[in-house]
Amino acid sequence: MSLLLALLLQAAPEAPAAETCDKPVYMVVAGRTLDRERMLAYGKALAESEIYQRLGGYYVTLPQPVAVFEGDVPPDYVNLTVRFPCLANARAFWNSRVYQETILPLRQNPAAGDYTVTVYAEMPLRPDMAGRVEAGRFLADFSGHDEPQVEAAE
Repeated sequence: MSLLLALLLQAAPEAPAAETCDKPVYMVVAGRTLDRERMLAYGKALAESEIYQRLGGYYVTLPQPVAVFEGDVPPDYVNLTVRFPCLANARAFWNSRVYQETILPLRQNPAAGDYTVTVYAEMPLRPDMAGRVEAGRFLADFSGHDEPQVEAAE
């Protein structure tokens, strides 16, 4: 093999590895609602889009606390958690054309709420909990590759 051919083969980029979608994450939306009516319209549009269903996302909490054990929680404060099969699907939701161009604008300009949106990895199930609760995994495949996307900001 010639030296040039060896260098070209060495420099050839490898195809990116396909990301497995087997590490569930939680998207947490927390903050204060400033315009309840607009947030209701936003929630309705989100439900009607069925984007959560396509990407395997579902709510695991209601937005208002059932009890407060410490601190003061304003009546307009919400904390909503959505579970996705993996970070790629949470990103596919966030960067989807339907969310960015149709749904998100319903709560912006002016802002209908002052929220933070963060994503957290799911903790592995403790061994002593095996058989006591459902293992943290999805049984169905929710590939987000077909969801139309907008250009993601870096």
